[in-house]
Amino acid sequence: MPTQKPNIVQRRVLFTALEHMLDDPVVLLEGPRSVGKSTLLREIASKRGGRILDLDDMATLDAVRADPATLIAGGDLVCIDEYQKAPIVLEAIKSELNKDSRPGRFVLTGSARHESLPAAAQALTGRLDRLSVLPLSQGEIAGIHEDWLERFLDNPSDCVTGELSTHNRDDYIDRMLIGGFPMALAASSASARSRWFANYVSLTLERDVRVLSAIRHGALLPEMLGRLAGQSAQVLNIGQVSMDLGLDPTTAANYVSLLEHVFILYRLGAWGKTLNSKSGRLPKIHVTDSAVAAHLMRLTPEKLAKRDASALTELGHVLETFVVGELRKQASWLDVNIKLGHWRTHRGDEVDLVIERGDGSIVAFEVKAAARVPGEDFRPLQFLRDRLGEAFVGGAVFYLGERSYKYDDRLFVFPVDQLWTPQQARFR
Repeated sequence: MPTQKPNIVQRRVLFTALEHMLDDPVVLLEGPRSVGKSTLLREIASKRGGRILDLDDMATLDAVRADPATLIAGGDLVCIDEYQKAPIVLEAIKSELNKDSRPGRFVLTGSARHESLPAAAQALTGRLDRLSVLPLSQGEIAGIHEDWLERFLDNPSDCVTGELSTHNRDDYIDRMLIGGFPMALAASSASARSRWFANYVSLTLERDVRVLSAIRHGALLPEMLGRLAGQSAQVLNIGQVSMDLGLDPTTAANYVSLLEHVFILYRLGAWGKTLNSKSGRLPKIHVTDSAVAAHLMRLTPEKLAKRDASALTELGHVLETFVVGELRKQASWLDVNIKLGHWRTHRGDEVDLVIERGDGSIVAFEVKAAARVPGEDFRPLQFLRDRLGEAFVGGAVFYLGERSYKYDDRLFVFPVDQLWTPQQARFR
């Protein structure tokens, strides 16, 4: 598998953070370990003349825990890396903001969700702006300014071009199994990348999870994570996992929440509960990075390239996690109110990703690991379109074929690589 070294100099979220600093006194950059948050923080500090407190440094961490007020005092920008290691700093920030609440006072990074910290829930209510920092997108890796989702939200027809896909099935498999973590992308070989993923998972479970909770069955976490990775892009079945591991269902559910809190997993909630009485109410589970999912599932390019039923099923799940992840990244850059979910009925109709804007308009996406899209694959999207009427802006099926085209009223087909391919010319 080839090495892909990121060609990027700046992350898209950097510009969003700098803009939000003009209005908000505290900006929090939160996301998985090793995703590049510290690099972002250094860029922000350099551009805005701030000083950095790195809580990964034990001496700095001890000093902040002992006397946070003194270390953050003053009128200059203070940037605190991995703040969740000393949540007491939030109370000190609150006290400082009571005296001076100018915008752009503090920028924090965290490898745990803000709401998961015991002291975090109320300390900075109304003063904290949270931004997600996710693994590198395919466009960021290539140095391309992606705007596919933004264009599709505005006018889906404009996304249909005459350009043919430049990717084949093997290319997509490589991208899915390399993922978007900077250090994994820079690995010199597939074996080195595999070692990096193993270390990433181990450090996340041994350090980040334990920062949040004293767990009684820590030895079961790696096995639980592996089983949950096997459910990636599927409806979450905590009952099955708890039964397989011999855990109480409540304990298992709490452990799943811990894995979410350190950003290794995320739940894609059920959408459309009021649309149809037969709509499902359970979330789907996704691993945040498709390559981590593949590593946990012990998938290789050779295994995914097979044409047997098992390999095709696994390819479909990893591809869905990959595509939903890329769309989720593009959604995180949009400075608009949007909600992401999935839609599923008890009779088996399913739409992999539904995005709802604050004004109630809807776009929806399906992912197919095939080189063609037969008409029956559009049935769930057609149901949504007909049921929602004008609120339905557009629906699309992503596939492994080479051409984008309009299938029906507000329904389209796109090669997966359209997500990060610059628009050259509209198809007429």
